[in-house]
Amino acid sequence: MPEIRKQMAGKRIGLACALLAWGCTIQAQTNDTLVLQNMGTEILKNGRAYANLKTLCKDIGPRLSGGKGAAKAVDATAAMLRAAGADTVYLQPVMVPHWERGPKEEGVALFGKEQRQRLRVCLLGMSVGTPVTGLKAEVIMVHDFEELQALGKEKVAGKIVFINYAMRPELIQNGYGDAVRFRASGPVEAAHLGALAIMIRSVTHALDTFPHTGTTRYDPAVTPIPAFACSTVDAEWLANKLTAQKQPVSLYLKARPQSFPDALSYNVIGEILGSTYPEEIITVGGHLDSWDLGEGAHDDGSGCVQSIEVIRAIKALGLKPQRTIRAVMFMNEENGLKGALAYADSAEKSKEKHVYAIESDLGAFSPVYITLGGTATQNERVRGWLPLLRPYWVLLMPDGGPGADIGPLRRLGPMVSNMIPYSQRYFDYHHAASDRLEAVNKRELELGATALAAMCWLASEWGVGQ
Repeated sequence: MPEIRKQMAGKRIGLACALLAWGCTIQAQTNDTLVLQNMGTEILKNGRAYANLKTLCKDIGPRLSGGKGAAKAVDATAAMLRAAGADTVYLQPVMVPHWERGPKEEGVALFGKEQRQRLRVCLLGMSVGTPVTGLKAEVIMVHDFEELQALGKEKVAGKIVFINYAMRPELIQNGYGDAVRFRASGPVEAAHLGALAIMIRSVTHALDTFPHTGTTRYDPAVTPIPAFACSTVDAEWLANKLTAQKQPVSLYLKARPQSFPDALSYNVIGEILGSTYPEEIITVGGHLDSWDLGEGAHDDGSGCVQSIEVIRAIKALGLKPQRTIRAVMFMNEENGLKGALAYADSAEKSKEKHVYAIESDLGAFSPVYITLGGTATQNERVRGWLPLLRPYWVLLMPDGGPGADIGPLRRLGPMVSNMIPYSQRYFDYHHAASDRLEAVNKRELELGATALAAMCWLASEWGVGQ
């Protein structure tokens, strides 16, 4: 009987401990729900994200690294972080490429007896220019690299190559990655065969009149050639003309960009010091630079102002995160990734302990899911937060990697995430003059900020484990 009593007493103690732990978990979940509700209310009612984005877009405009717009944006976002109440705001030096487009490009199709059709064109980023008087040559159309290689040097040399590759509509998630290879590698592939210049169909699903830019690459072993993009409307027109025209069609292209020595710029960083584990750092960020045709609203002014809003909301509510939360405006994502590399290098050199990092760089649309790039144990742990985020339209947490700016930090071992919004319209605006404030929905922008704030808060309070 005494042994049975001992066993019963042990079971009662075990049950009491289990009930106490269950009660603590329920209480913690209740507290989390209340905090996240307050965050959502604060951001949706009193948020500054849209007003800050308006400053970046309308008061500053394009922010290509190394230029005046980027320098103004550094000062502006540092001021925004101070106004948000960050405990510390500082600038992290980084040397960045400095390329400028120069005067507006010209593109004209010449056919028949002195017939002309003006095309909406732009240079690809980092492209070399044409001769001062422009460049005129017969144009040949291909649809992919295999078709280009099949033509061979005999048919390509001395001509302008037009790659008319449309984004594949059946690719729900990876259409951009499939098509962007022609922008990145097309100039080298064409130059290998002796082409004088290249023009690609803009990388977008939209059928519109906006040419889309984006960085391209050259091979030091091959003489670089001018690289252009035309709008999808003009790509359709030119394709039809080349198919129907019995006589050759020529293109006249003119562009005078300038490349300068690398320039000094900065990552802009603001943080709230952790109250319990200040040495453990949570990073949230977007990239401050943008291409020079539009205002960089979706790409990626939105990610920057959402990250600033994480700091502002936590401070406005008087919350004290256990771990340090750091908002980073990365410089030079578009044509070099120098800011991301400098941030990771500095963290490694200083032996900082980064435990979690998330970024927003897919537009200011409503959030849909957040990728989890940690160990299996970490992913399972963090996926348990999903019910707390569903009210803000975060519906899934699949395994997945980080975005471009968080990528270099991964070597230091933090769990990484990427906020994925409903991005089917993102490439309508991506790298084009249409990427303006007017293309951003204020509420969707704020829902994204709320999701980021929730993830940072939960990572701070619960940790992400090992």
